[in-house]
Amino acid sequence: MNIVCLDMEGVLVPEIWIAFSQASGIPELSRTTRDEPDYDKLMAYRLAILREHGLGLKEIQATIAKIDPLPGAREFLDELRTLTQVVILSDTFEQFAKPLMAKLNWPALFCNTLEVGPDGGITGYKMRCEKSKLTTVKALQSCGFDTIAAGDSFNDLAMIQAGRAGFLFKSTPQIKADYPDIPAFEEFPDLLAAIKAAL
Repeated sequence: MNIVCLDMEGVLVPEIWIAFSQASGIPELSRTTRDEPDYDKLMAYRLAILREHGLGLKEIQATIAKIDPLPGAREFLDELRTLTQVVILSDTFEQFAKPLMAKLNWPALFCNTLEVGPDGGITGYKMRCEKSKLTTVKALQSCGFDTIAAGDSFNDLAMIQAGRAGFLFKSTPQIKADYPDIPAFEEFPDLLAAIKAAL
């Protein structure tokens, strides 16, 4: 039995932190896992900037409310879900993702959670598990699933390489150059065709 594991930001929806960086006028917040492989280091950097500017969950959620899925993402997911089981594996947070999942017709999402203070300030975060994407793929494989994965960033590489098939989607030139053995696609119909062939 197959299950497809997809990254969320950069693959199905725009990068939330980049959108918030643009909305807030704080260019430092545009760093993502495409730029910084160490997620804890990246989040510590982001939270320090939020504190410095007095910004919290409410301001980020106001930006997220205006974000739409990438063109073709919902149709891609809808068709893929008629063929096989799909789960979104993301390092985002429950408090960020819910409105985006509604716009994607409620696919299954495994992600993390923010710790938020009484004033709405983000005080920390709780990861679902260590190396969450790889750990989840390995757990699914232990349950008898063959995994097929697609993502765009450094933190997707382990789950892509661990499965029966894996793909880069809308990735950076650097990641594609560093991992030439991973098929890379830019358009949803091409990714869908590659997944269908792997199924």
